[in-house]
Amino acid sequence: MACGWGGGRGRPGRPPRREDAASPWPFVGMAGMAAVFFLYAASGPVTPWWGQALLLAFWALLLLVAAAWWSLHPTWVPWVPVVGFVVLFATVVAGAAWWGWAD
Repeated sequence: MACGWGGGRGRPGRPPRREDAASPWPFVGMAGMAAVFFLYAASGPVTPWWGQALLLAFWALLLLVAAAWWSLHPTWVPWVPVVGFVVLFATVVAGAAWWGWAD
């Protein structure tokens, strides 16, 4: 018994996925990179100038990685801003605890 799209193949009620359809995951990852950028840029009051410069350089490196993975590994791109957030959080907390950045 055929039901839905595609003559009974696949999931009923959904059209079959095109082979050349774009994955939404790189777009999600780049939106995450934009959100993480604001956190990196806003960390200036609690980091010294050289720490801020290193953090922004690291964010730029993450942006290059995300752009390189856009077509190669589209499902990996959303993990790049997650890594960026974890590194930022750990760096700012360690800087405040060990190096007195927040003083």
